[in-house]
Amino acid sequence: MSVKVRMAPSPTGFLHIGSVRTFVFNWLFARQRAGECLLRIENTDTSREVAEAVDQIQESLRWLGIDWDGPVTFQLDTAERARELARELVEKGHAYEDEGAIRFRQPKEGVVAWDDAVRGHIEFRNELLPDLVIVRSDGRPTYNFVSPVDDMVDRITHVIRGDDHVSNTPSQINILRALGAELPVYAHVPMINGADGRKLSKRHGAISVENFRADGYLPAALMNFLALLGWSFDDRTTIMAKHELVERFSLERVVPSPATFDYQKLDWMNGVYLRDLQPDEYAHFLCKWLEEQGIDWPQEMVHATAPLVQEKIEKFAQYPDFARFFFEPVDPPEDLDAGICQAAADRLAGVEPWAATAIEESLRDLADELGQKPRQAFAPIRVAVTGSKVSPGLFESLELLGRETSLARLTAVAA
Repeated sequence: MSVKVRMAPSPTGFLHIGSVRTFVFNWLFARQRAGECLLRIENTDTSREVAEAVDQIQESLRWLGIDWDGPVTFQLDTAERARELARELVEKGHAYEDEGAIRFRQPKEGVVAWDDAVRGHIEFRNELLPDLVIVRSDGRPTYNFVSPVDDMVDRITHVIRGDDHVSNTPSQINILRALGAELPVYAHVPMINGADGRKLSKRHGAISVENFRADGYLPAALMNFLALLGWSFDDRTTIMAKHELVERFSLERVVPSPATFDYQKLDWMNGVYLRDLQPDEYAHFLCKWLEEQGIDWPQEMVHATAPLVQEKIEKFAQYPDFARFFFEPVDPPEDLDAGICQAAADRLAGVEPWAATAIEESLRDLADELGQKPRQAFAPIRVAVTGSKVSPGLFESLELLGRETSLARLTAVAA
């Protein structure tokens, strides 16, 4: 069966990462079945619609690697059709006018039930469902009416959405039945919690796609991570390329229990993706990220430093502090061992060629002469040159900084 799903964000601000995970599920399901994935903006509330937010939604999805079929549509595009259908429901006795609005008349007996593709059999007693407004007094259709109308008009086969919508589903099913429409398959996927077990929010850290992009995550790594929030291929496979996710995804393996957003796991996964890049590719993405953040460091030097940091950092946001000493002066603490720094400067002044191997040999000889272990002797040298106790490889860093800058920083401590 050809499938058709839709992603339906609201243009009311940033694109929440929980919603994006649900978009990923929709997209993977559609692509795995060679079906269609639509992007429909839920702008039933015109007072909250912001054009910039609509552009931001599309840009965020494109950056992540999610595309859609056909043009972007808006729920208000079908507002007139929804009003016509509401009037038909009134004529058939399925709805009634109430102070200028139109309310849907819920069935008063029996149950409304469906077999959810994720949560299994669900049913609600009709007598407990309130008659809901489907068209406001100002003529605007409400979400719980225009959403199923859009599903009917677009011939959506599967409604894949967060389980916070379970309570909306019985009324939407009753509306579709009253309209004589075929019901889609409903799949209510689990919500995402923080490590504290509470719903993911700003207090847990980054929660929008823009946050993760600014933090320097690769889109492929983020998609891989999001796909595993509530779904798994098996009990051991973690790293999967986009095409593998498409091939392997199924609603049957989506679990109903809440998923936990583990930032440490995301950092680890992003580090795996970063280390797997070819050096030139890594440097390209790094330069692009720096440009997006407004950091104007010479690209030639960024490319030169890339091999020194690729194995060390888990996301590009760690690069500026880790590699700043290559681009800006350092301010080492005053309590460094000036004697070792001066001895290092004297020893390195005559090193030929100025290369990491020769530098390493010279400094190890110095440590032996001072009767110190290399780690002990190199510590003040590292801080004097890089400004930090943690840095890329010391010898490679000295080589890249050059003789003049390296010696100047060492002698500045000794002065």
